[in-house]
Amino acid sequence: MSKVLAGKQAEIDVESLELGAQVASRFAPLHGITYDHKSDMLEIMLERWEHNISHVHEIWIDRDGISLNSIMVLDSDGVEQIIKLRDPLTLPDPQLAAGARRQDPGSGAPR
Repeated sequence: MSKVLAGKQAEIDVESLELGAQVASRFAPLHGITYDHKSDMLEIMLERWEHNISHVHEIWIDRDGISLNSIMVLDSDGVEQIIKLRDPLTLPDPQLAAGARRQDPGSGAPR
């Protein structure tokens, strides 16, 4: 997914009953999103800003066909953190991506 992030911008909103609705980061170039299962940490890297979400409980995506519009992350404290894309991110076709994973990169033959 990192290859298709070039030029994409994202904004991060944080919402909970205790906090209300807050903008954590205004639209800025999005450099990457990674999840480390060992530390249970989701990292969103924006230009000059890194937003970390620990103890991820659920991840929901808002998509239209193969276009990703936003990602909602719910942490274990019930805080919703919404990563909004300024314009939709076109995802690879799931069938083509599944076929590519079954190919052996060295020979091109199915595994």
